[in-house]
Amino acid sequence: MIWVIDELKKIGEIQPEVISSLLGEIRESNPDLYKSIIVGAYVDGRISLSEAAELLGVTRIEFQRELKEKGIPIRMSSKEDVMAEAEAVKLGEE
Repeated sequence: MIWVIDELKKIGEIQPEVISSLLGEIRESNPDLYKSIIVGAYVDGRISLSEAAELLGVTRIEFQRELKEKGIPIRMSSKEDVMAEAEAVKLGEE
């Protein structure tokens, strides 16, 4: 089945919107699989904590808490994570 992944990668390089659409379908039809994909991407360092939280529709803090509860290590915050958190705090003060 690795060949399927390889072919999806090729399609994603040529037509990223097709993969985005497929991911949206997975999110709707199988939320647990979608969440596993997002958590896996976070664990592998492919997306940041903030990106993962946004894709899952939760706050960064909620996602962190969930990772902690599942025993998944939390990576050091990236510059992007720190900037996103600062922006969220700033918006909350307005």
